[in-house]
Amino acid sequence: MAKPRVKERYKAEIVPALKEKFQYKSVMQVPKLTKIVINKGIGAAVADKKLVDHGVEELSLIAGQKAVATIAKNSVSNFKLREGMPIGAKVTLRGDKMYEFLDRLMTVALPRVRDFKGINDKGFDGRGNYTLGVTEQIIFPEISIEKVNKISGMDITFVTTARTDEESYALLKAFGMPFVNKNN
Repeated sequence: MAKPRVKERYKAEIVPALKEKFQYKSVMQVPKLTKIVINKGIGAAVADKKLVDHGVEELSLIAGQKAVATIAKNSVSNFKLREGMPIGAKVTLRGDKMYEFLDRLMTVALPRVRDFKGINDKGFDGRGNYTLGVTEQIIFPEISIEKVNKISGMDITFVTTARTDEESYALLKAFGMPFVNKNN
């Protein structure tokens, strides 16, 4: 099986460029993407349990890997939520599947967003991780619009080994993430 082109580009182009930019002494210091976590909260699942199954099914299609239902850690009476109830879905991608998803996200899904001008660069957490919110799951070509019963969004978190947001930004920018230009 062929290696993902984003992974090949990381090894051939991105590592040397980042090593030079940040003056790392070893290639092992260059930040790398360790995992991508796709998380989908389904608030209406309190009333209808089938929505969680649909959410898990959609995330599995998007990620190319089986998603799991997430359950509530504590009870919230105002939301009629009890501890242990399924309220969302998530999937963690690593290795080749992670790079393939990143490639599909950048080349196919994000350009399908309406009025797309780039992604916001304010989603960094201070520890080198970046979270991106997607408002509609239908931007992914794997999702058939006819089968969607409710349009919902999801959070995509990129976990890196970068120590700072600046290093993480440089890494994701080198991968080709379409960040909004800061000059505008």
